[in-house]
Amino acid sequence: MIKYVIGIVVVIVIVAGGYYVWRETVRLAIPTQTVPTVTEPAMSTYATSTFSIKYPSAYTVNDSYAYDQFGSQKLIHGVKFTIPEEMATGTNLAVDTGISLESLPRARNCTGDIYLTANVRAEKITENGTDFSFATSSGAAAGNLYEEFVYALSTSSPCTAVRYFIHSGNIGNYPQAGEPGAVREFDREALIAEFDKIRLSLILNR
Repeated sequence: MIKYVIGIVVVIVIVAGGYYVWRETVRLAIPTQTVPTVTEPAMSTYATSTFSIKYPSAYTVNDSYAYDQFGSQKLIHGVKFTIPEEMATGTNLAVDTGISLESLPRARNCTGDIYLTANVRAEKITENGTDFSFATSSGAAAGNLYEEFVYALSTSSPCTAVRYFIHSGNIGNYPQAGEPGAVREFDREALIAEFDKIRLSLILNR
């Protein structure tokens, strides 16, 4: 009888040990899923007596900037934050792409269309509780593509607007992948998302 009981105990121990070894083997065989880490860029703040805005520290700041598409007699002054060169390297994005903050002190109605040479119509939008007058235009010349998005702060005085300027090359004009001089198409969605983040950080000192 004692031998019978001992035999049962031995069998139970062997089975339990085998189950443990099997469970550990299966656990180790399952690959661990790695969650990618998103690194936020270091940010800097540009501030004057009338406003403050946050931008990625790698951007180049030009506080002597003036938008000149209306001609030399109708410059729109402001400050421009230009993307770092490495953001454009290897893509069809041009290095003069950037976001600017501009103002038209004499504007009677603060709307986005008055910042563009194209005959476009502005529309009202609200983001994070802020009212914008939004207008956009695009053009092409000699294989280059130009996009402009203007967000005028409807109630600002003087009239203040944020302009996205996106300059790129027509991806179809570049060599095919694997050939010398080939580039990849820039991530337009990610670029606009970054510009949006900069724009929404703007604080006007009223």
